[in-house]
Amino acid sequence: MAKFIQKPIVVQAAGNKPSVIEEYIGRVNSGTTTISVARVLSPGGWEEPPQNPRFTEYTLVIRGLLKVETQDGSFDVHAGQAIIMEPGERVRYSCPSPEGAEYVAICLPAFSHETVRRED
Repeated sequence: MAKFIQKPIVVQAAGNKPSVIEEYIGRVNSGTTTISVARVLSPGGWEEPPQNPRFTEYTLVIRGLLKVETQDGSFDVHAGQAIIMEPGERVRYSCPSPEGAEYVAICLPAFSHETVRRED
């Protein structure tokens, strides 16, 4: 049966500056646990604590620059580029440029505060 999503629900974001996470599909908006799809708007200078998630995260940058720091190196993901983070990889996301970033995050299984495992 089809499930029409009329609009996203804004969910709480982590970090030093307010970021807007619009969840279209996921635990909060659609009750979906197998996948989450969200549009994220992060301001310039935003950064969040490192995390070690238990899900695969596929990130597609629409606008701006998303910096992705892992144990193996650092990636500057620009508009039109994407990155895949596997479960168990320590990662830290930030937006070092003044314009910030807009991106789509897809998580398998769906994102949850329990499985993201952020460091204090």
